[in-house]
Parts: sequence; structure tokens; C-alpha cells
Amino acid sequence: MTKRLIMSAPNGARRGKADHPQLPVTIDEVVACAVSVEAEGADALHAHVRDEEGQHVLDAGLYKELLLEVTARCPDLAVQITTEAVGRYSAQEQYDVVAAVEPEAVSVALREMAPAGGDMNLARKFYQEAKDAGRAVQHILYAPEDVEALDRLMGEGIIPAGYGSQLYVLGRYAKDQESDPRDLLGFLEARERAVHISPKTPFMLCAFGRAETACAALSFGHGGHARIGFENSLWHGSGKLATDNGERIAVVAHIRGEMGYEGAVSRNEVLSLLGKPE
Repeated sequence: MTKRLIMSAPNGARRGKADHPQLPVTIDEVVACAVSVEAEGADALHAHVRDEEGQHVLDAGLYKELLLEVTARCPDLAVQITTEAVGRYSAQEQYDVVAAVEPEAVSVALREMAPAGGDMNLARKFYQEAKDAGRAVQHILYAPEDVEALDRLMGEGIIPAGYGSQLYVLGRYAKDQESDPRDLLGFLEARERAVHISPKTPFMLCAFGRAETACAALSFGHGGHARIGFENSLWHGSGKLATDNGERIAVVAHIRGEMGYEGAVSRNEVLSLLGKPE
């Protein structure tokens, strides 16, 4: 398979204008960024929305507005919302925002929707309803142990076996965090040991700091995809500060091409690689 997705993650939940003046915060800024990154080779957009104070929120109305605006300007660009809790939102609130928005694609942290000791009936309901709706769910996994937990939950029937794609987070959200590309190997080893996760399940990674580019290239080489952007890194591999998100996408898209890979040819293909059930 020669397809390798590049997903733009332009803002995230934590950074703001003080971190980089070109980090998009408002819906208009995210829409303009979507136009730019698509032109530079992005296949999908990972979207966060912010309130009037610029804080990350799980707000159905803002998500619906963003999806309408991005789709109007970029009809071929797949858009993935997130339920990221950032320590503020419960599993029920994450469930509620997805139920209200009904997005085509969503990223969900396994630790937040189905934590140890959490409400597994709610988790089972969330994942089964998402599958029935044909939603592309991407499981956010922060460590190889999360891959093992995902496999176990699939075996227990809390998550439908084989459902969804996976996002491997190399490193963590911390000041001056720098990811190590070798961390991908631990995720891949856990994946190989899994019983209920198909080896054909699509995976993507995100990485922090200057190593983001190298991590993306390693993912491509192992058959995976890459999430790129100011949510996780403001820098090129050389250490140069990127001008904007479009420039980061352009650099990684060039590397993808030089490695002999290409992006998706259709929105449906992107959604399939993001975990849409067949």
C-alpha cells in the first residue's frame, strides 16, 4: 500500500497566540488554515474549537459551525473532531458532544472514555453507537499499555472487535517536550501481540518538538500515517521555527513523496483509514 495520510493538527487544546502568532484560534482562522494545509498536501484536519477566551471547549454548537464552514471551503477535506478532556470533561460530556454533533470522524482517548474503574456501560454504548452510525473513531493511545488495554476491551466486547484506527502519541504534553522516534517500536510490538486488533488496522502517530518530522517519516516507513501541526510542534527538524501550519505540512508532504508514497484520492478513503467501519 502506497497511501500515507497526513493529518493537520493546527491548534490543539493548550497553545495560543503567545506560543505562535499564526496558531489558529477562532473558527475563521481554523477555516483559513484548513484551506492552506489542504493546498500543501494535508488529507484531513484534526479540529479543536475554542471559547471567547481562547480556551479549549467541547461545544457542540461551535463544532457544528466549524464543520459547516470547513466543508463549504474544503469539501474534499475530511474533518475529525476530538473529545479531548484536558482534565475538565467527563466521559459523559464527551459522549454528549459526539451525540449532538454527529461527526464523520472523531478522536477519543481510551484513558478518558474507558478508564480503569470507569463506566464501562457508557463506554460500550458510545463505541457501539459510533460503529452503528458509521463513524470513523480513532483511539488515542499514550503508551504501549494502552494498546494492550484496547485489545482487552475489544475482547470483553466493550469496544467492537477490530473497530477504529489508532493514534500513537510519542511523548507527552509538557514544556519543551521532544519525542523519540524509537518510541514507535513499543507501540508496534504491543500491536503485534494483540489478539483482537487486526494487523491491518490503520495507525497514525503524533510527536512533539523537532523530532516530529523524523517520527512522521518512520511512521510512513512502517505503513502508518502522521498527524502534523502546531498542536504538537512548532518546529521543523532543523530546529527552525515554522512560519505556519501550511509550511509544516509542505515539508512532510515533500518527504512523503520522496519516500514514494502519496496521499488519499478521496474523502471516503481518508475516512476509511481513520477508522470508519466497513
